[in-house]
Amino acid sequence: MTETTPPPLAEIESTARAAHAGQTDKAGRPYAEHLRAVADGVRARGGDEEQIAAAWLHDAVEDGKLSRRWLEEAALTRRTKDIVLAVTKLPGEPAEAYAARVLATPGALLVKEADLAHNADPARLAVLDGPTRTRLTEKYARMRALLGLV
Repeated sequence: MTETTPPPLAEIESTARAAHAGQTDKAGRPYAEHLRAVADGVRARGGDEEQIAAAWLHDAVEDGKLSRRWLEEAALTRRTKDIVLAVTKLPGEPAEAYAARVLATPGALLVKEADLAHNADPARLAVLDGPTRTRLTEKYARMRALLGLV
């Protein structure tokens, strides 16, 4: 079975922006800013188009903005779909199992690295209350360690 040609990145970006329309991050910023930062981070780290596409979609299934069925039926490469699924944390999933899946999926570590880099950006964290900032800083450091990114 041959794959169809995936849509251009601009179309994937548009789909991701539409899916997350109206959503804000913990600091109250439009969620699309995070998606853009992760896609740019993947690009800056040498990621390819499949990884950049996954970066745009990396939170869509996890946040319930797009369904797994949508993802499976989308005109994306299998690798892009696999990366999105790898970085989609399941409810109640232990961090170790999540990290193992990311590490086992070709191309996923780079996307997760860019995601963590933006999530842990001190400027983003600075606007949060102290307990939230501390909790998230520890959470992101632990995941970086599990992924071997320290």
